[in-house]
Amino acid sequence: MQITFYGAVREVTGSMHLLASGQDRVLLDCGMFQGHRKEAADKNKVLPFDTEIITNMILSHAHIDHSGRIPLLTQRDFHGSIFCTRATASACRYLLPDSAKIQESDASYLNYKTVKRAIAELQTSNGKIKGRDVKKIKALMKENNSQRTNDEAVLEFISKYQLHRIDPLYTMKDADLALTMFTGVPYRQKIDIGQNLSCTFYEAGHILGSAVSIISRDDGNSKKTICYTGDLGRFNKPILRDPNLNFSNEDRDVDLLIMESTYGDREHEEVSDLKPRLQEILNTTVSRGGSVIIPAFAYGRTQELIYFIHELYAEGKVPRVPVWVDSPLAGNITKVFAEHPEVYDQETHRTFLENGKNPFNFSQVNFTETVEDSMALTRETNPHIVISASGMCEAGRILHHLRHKIHNPKNTILIVGYMAENTLGRRLVEEGTYYAESGRTGEPPLLKFYGKEYPLLAEVKKIGGFSAHGDRNEMLRFVQESNLNVKRIALVHGEKNQSLAFAEFLNGEGYSVTVPRRGETIEI
Repeated sequence: MQITFYGAVREVTGSMHLLASGQDRVLLDCGMFQGHRKEAADKNKVLPFDTEIITNMILSHAHIDHSGRIPLLTQRDFHGSIFCTRATASACRYLLPDSAKIQESDASYLNYKTVKRAIAELQTSNGKIKGRDVKKIKALMKENNSQRTNDEAVLEFISKYQLHRIDPLYTMKDADLALTMFTGVPYRQKIDIGQNLSCTFYEAGHILGSAVSIISRDDGNSKKTICYTGDLGRFNKPILRDPNLNFSNEDRDVDLLIMESTYGDREHEEVSDLKPRLQEILNTTVSRGGSVIIPAFAYGRTQELIYFIHELYAEGKVPRVPVWVDSPLAGNITKVFAEHPEVYDQETHRTFLENGKNPFNFSQVNFTETVEDSMALTRETNPHIVISASGMCEAGRILHHLRHKIHNPKNTILIVGYMAENTLGRRLVEEGTYYAESGRTGEPPLLKFYGKEYPLLAEVKKIGGFSAHGDRNEMLRFVQESNLNVKRIALVHGEKNQSLAFAEFLNGEGYSVTVPRRGETIEI
């Protein structure tokens, strides 16, 4: 067997690795690269192999950096199956169409901007286009004088004047086609994925449905085995079972462990501290008559927050103010969580299911249905909690809530996830921390979004232990405490400094470790 690494090597997005065995080619994940627009577009539109040679695909979990290019694969000459857990297949029913909608919207916006620029240039180019035609074109580009772009009119103008047209990476139709090729499989059920090739999924503990994949080639004379972790979760977090440490005897001898390394040089806050920290912040904010605004990713983080708040309400440890989940995708994904109680851990069964309760549904929690509902919520002045996307405050409904709440010192903006550089979320953390350290005196920092500056008077708090990725010690625990016998380790899904630091750490623990480069092949 051979494994070639095409994505998420010395970086954390675009997971994609190709396993070759005899005549079979099995793709491990088909993730989208996420980053600066042009760089991401250039990387995402090209698949580094002929899709017709791919026999089948293994999907470790539904996050877009692992699944986001599947519609690009299936719109071409791929005719195999996409194997994943049942919960992952359910989540992709919402995530892939949502991704396609974003692709279409981005393309529509960029084409509209292209036409606007071209009109301005043509007006000043010796009268190549008349003023009355400009008005006509501008009117056509908006449907019925609304704010919606008339894509047909825009594309007609682009064609007439031979402008550069942007096409979406894939469409909603492509996403629907991709979903017909999914096969959901229970954990611990061996499946055939090629000639003499099999795969068994075990719990990864990262997000709902995430899996560690054991892939074996057994021709009767010899056996070779790869373990692909996908993304490994933390231990002792609520809802999901911990990363599996007890593998079947036939799956224990691993020739190559392909392992993530996102936090290969970091340690997280203790899981046990999350709930008390959340309790303290909710009590403090509500006692001063404020609301708590929480930017959160729709898949995983939102559901964890709902779970913790539900527990705190049931225990009477915080005031039972209304909780609003203001993200259509988060609402749909929460339904998926409710549909798959078979993956919950014992604590969730004991606390909720055995008492006939749904962990994600209680009398104070509400899910907004429409844009009008969301806008009405921004005007609410009584104490409440809002959980909204996007997680890094770069787009989405969270910006509307910030716009209405950021200037009020009674409110709290609670950060529960990593904020990348050059994002509004990062600026909130940095400026909020600086203002707090200065005693919150003097002029407050100003944050600019939606073309306007807003004073950051709301208190900014951060809880760092919500990460869905295990830290260095938790990943080491997986290697050391599982019953796997690992010969070699290849580290993927980590920025270069994190992967190399973790490799050095594991080498010091006696393991044989490599950090592959893009396009590198390892023989097994």
